[in-house]
Amino acid sequence: MQDEKKALLEIVNALKDKKGEDIEVIDIRDIATFSDFFVIASADNANQLRALQQNVEEVMYKEEHMSPKQVEGNKASTWILIDFGDIVVHLFSEEDRLFYDLEKVWKDGKVINPEEL
Repeated sequence: MQDEKKALLEIVNALKDKKGEDIEVIDIRDIATFSDFFVIASADNANQLRALQQNVEEVMYKEEHMSPKQVEGNKASTWILIDFGDIVVHLFSEEDRLFYDLEKVWKDGKVINPEEL
């Protein structure tokens, strides 16, 4: 967990650095087998979504020597998924975040306050 905690902190800080909004961390280890944590954040517009994505990928490569296993979303997307294996990052427009409501879908997960990482 210590390595995951450090990686989660790197991701949260990368999101904060680019003004990511409403950052949430959900521990899904007890309810999913494909990943351990979701990190969810919102952005005001498509350019900010791209900036969040790029910063997370750069920080994870530089600090954790990790590249995403998969990235879903393109320049026109309002939801970007960055899969680091044990940690999956979801970046949303505010509208799509409300629509998909991953926090409700994964309500059985444990919400972790990003300030407590």
